[in-house]
Amino acid sequence: MPIVQIELFEGRSVEQKRLLAEKVTQAIMESIGAPAESVSIIIRDMAKENYAKAGKLAIDQ
Repeated sequence: MPIVQIELFEGRSVEQKRLLAEKVTQAIMESIGAPAESVSIIIRDMAKENYAKAGKLAIDQ
């Protein structure tokens, strides 16, 4: 039972997330032979003020 967690900056549309879920599921099915019904995907939207890289918040870049 593959469980995939994807963290994205907020702002993607539902349609973009739908397509992402379909493509990730397809990739898992093709690569390890898991049935679609066993693939779970968690998509987390993250505000840019909650992520920093190299000491700088993403909202400031």
